[in-house]
Amino acid sequence: MPGSGNRKSRRAEGAAKAKADNTNAIIHGEVPSREVLLQFITDNPDRASKREIAKAFGLKGDTRVELKQALRDLENDGLVNKTRKSLARPGALPPVTVLDITTRDKDGELIGRPAEWPEDAGAAPAVLIRQSSSDRAKGKTAVGGIGDRVLAKIFANKDRAGPAYTARVIKVIDRQRGAVLGVVRMMGEGARLMPIERRGEEMQIDAADIGEAKDGDLVEVEVSRATRLGLTRARVLNIVGSVASEKAISMIAIHAHGIPYIFPQSVIDEAEAAKPASMSHREDWRHVPLITIDPHDAKDHDDAVYAEPDTSEDNPGGVVVTVAIADVSYYIRPKSALDREALKRGNSVYFPDRVVPMLPERISNDLCSLREGVDRPALAVRMVFSAEGRKVRHTFHRIMMKSAAKLSYQQAQAAIDGQADEKAGPLLEPILKPLWAAYATLKRGRDRRQPLELDMPERKIILKPDGTVDRVHVPERLDAHKLIEEMMIQANVAAAETLEAKRQKLVYRIHDAPTLSKQEVLREFLATIGFSLVKGGNLRSNSFNGILAKAQDTPHQIIVNEMVLRSQSQAIYSPDNIGHFGLNLMKYAHFTSPIRRYADLIVHRALVAALGLGEGGITQEEEASLEDIAAEISTFERRAMAAERDTVNRLVAHHLAGRIGEDFEGQIGGVTKSGLFISLPQFGADGFIPVSTLGRDYYIYDEAHQALTGEKSGLGYQLGDTVEVRLVEAVPLAGALRFEMLSEGRKMPAGARSFHKAGGRGRKQPGTRPPRSRR
Repeated sequence: MPGSGNRKSRRAEGAAKAKADNTNAIIHGEVPSREVLLQFITDNPDRASKREIAKAFGLKGDTRVELKQALRDLENDGLVNKTRKSLARPGALPPVTVLDITTRDKDGELIGRPAEWPEDAGAAPAVLIRQSSSDRAKGKTAVGGIGDRVLAKIFANKDRAGPAYTARVIKVIDRQRGAVLGVVRMMGEGARLMPIERRGEEMQIDAADIGEAKDGDLVEVEVSRATRLGLTRARVLNIVGSVASEKAISMIAIHAHGIPYIFPQSVIDEAEAAKPASMSHREDWRHVPLITIDPHDAKDHDDAVYAEPDTSEDNPGGVVVTVAIADVSYYIRPKSALDREALKRGNSVYFPDRVVPMLPERISNDLCSLREGVDRPALAVRMVFSAEGRKVRHTFHRIMMKSAAKLSYQQAQAAIDGQADEKAGPLLEPILKPLWAAYATLKRGRDRRQPLELDMPERKIILKPDGTVDRVHVPERLDAHKLIEEMMIQANVAAAETLEAKRQKLVYRIHDAPTLSKQEVLREFLATIGFSLVKGGNLRSNSFNGILAKAQDTPHQIIVNEMVLRSQSQAIYSPDNIGHFGLNLMKYAHFTSPIRRYADLIVHRALVAALGLGEGGITQEEEASLEDIAAEISTFERRAMAAERDTVNRLVAHHLAGRIGEDFEGQIGGVTKSGLFISLPQFGADGFIPVSTLGRDYYIYDEAHQALTGEKSGLGYQLGDTVEVRLVEAVPLAGALRFEMLSEGRKMPAGARSFHKAGGRGRKQPGTRPPRSRR
């Protein structure tokens, strides 16, 4: 990444210099420099008293007087705050702090934030909860869990990776604050609360605390008290519904992943009190016929588009594309209750039966939604492209707009295809055709750029009015979708370029290249089907496109796309830019969805501040916290994805629970030494076949070929194989399906059968049942 090596080297040099100065001061018994003192106070919050500092630097006699004056100067300059016993950097956490554990990072480590934090101090810092080495050696699990309030010893994170602080839990003050979800099982006069997670705790519900809950109800309970003997007591707060209803499934995921879904009253009050935006610092663009193109069931509309030919003589054949995005930064100000809640959520979460929004409906569906024919504030970017699809220039504007029309993707596409309805018909010539002409121009640039072109159909679960699963639908991928996608990508690029040019700090959307180990796994798999992947550390996104094109319209198409996807790194948010590998872009930031993503809101604020566009710009406190904010919202994004995936798995398992014993055609979507993962494409579901049920042969796991092969027969199963399976078990609450294999194994390549004999990674796995013939 450009400049990253320089930044890292400068940081390393700075740390080395500070360490050298520190050592030199200790050796000579001198009062260290201001920089060394500040670094010591930052890194050692538990040793930041005058006495401890003097001891650390070996100061005696008159030098202690000099130290006292140096510390007083730092305090007078506002660089440190003096408490009763010690010094601290402004905004720093005290040595012992009460933390609320709110989430986990990508490695599964617990993350907490201070329970008490001044409202005017910006975002509360994230703290990584560490487990002591002695506890790990004894096999103990980490103290505390999501929702717990703990008393913790705070340490500065000296390696500067991850959150600014780490912590060691001293004791748990309050476990699982807030509501807990479980299933009621009636037992005599009382009841038991059965957990919805494997690690959950079974609780006792006394008769007086059951309320109107019945056996099998999914309920929220309050933990009333815990005792040393017997089960923890709980009281029913709310009946979510029968666990047999699909409507309860998304609520399970919400609780299991700790997703905030109830807005505090202070947030609701602040949203209701918001007033429509004024024209202050705005250009009047209400005459520009911007339109929104969204899914037919969209409730909020945060982007609008318009395009026209460029009439400039120096850009023949060029086009002008305008993208307008809802001005959320005008309403969600830093340090407000709305802002704190939005950061706590990080993004909206979408389930088949509901949406858990990042912002209250007053903001997301009303004041910030670009409604047809209604004045709405927006941040717009006007981009000029050459006939070859190269961007010539762009400018940002804070505007007042009025959407000329609200169309669905299907409406817009039908109009272009010659089947316009009454609403889209009048828009065809003046608006839609210029949009499609502009997209054709932008596509030339995209084709030249060659981003990663994965073909992974998005499956959407369609529910019946009663909340049960109707069917799994794969929406057709239209040019209307691609048009909006490409225009949003270009707007995101423009935002990153502008902020970099202004030297304004921001949160990038970054995507690293695949690791060498993942490349090798993919390379080994591709070799088993006669494909090859070039070697070397300089892979680009287009290196994969040739493979994807070769696999198109072959039996390997789905699995090759899946394996290429698995080889990719996880896209995240970061204040440090390394580019976006998948999109083949060096400067990229999320700008186009501030209603549903906090990252976009940060970029809006950065643009407002950098371009002097009025109120609602990013603050210095936010800039200083961008690393923590980026880490947090990246975690929340993964949390949302996991909750959405778990909900789909549970819904499909619930839908198929009544079809035990039926046969299905599936595809092997994963191979492990323990068995086979089976995908049912028509349902978007995954299940498992234990290796012990495959047959009487010994099965060898071959990681390179992604296969299980019978040692004696040479017959086996490989990733991507189409097989017939029988459903033998469905566990809706766990979202789990178990299948029995009906298809005979096929003759495997010689490499897969003998791999283990050559000292490779094959493993023998015993089977117990004879294979069944295909039906």
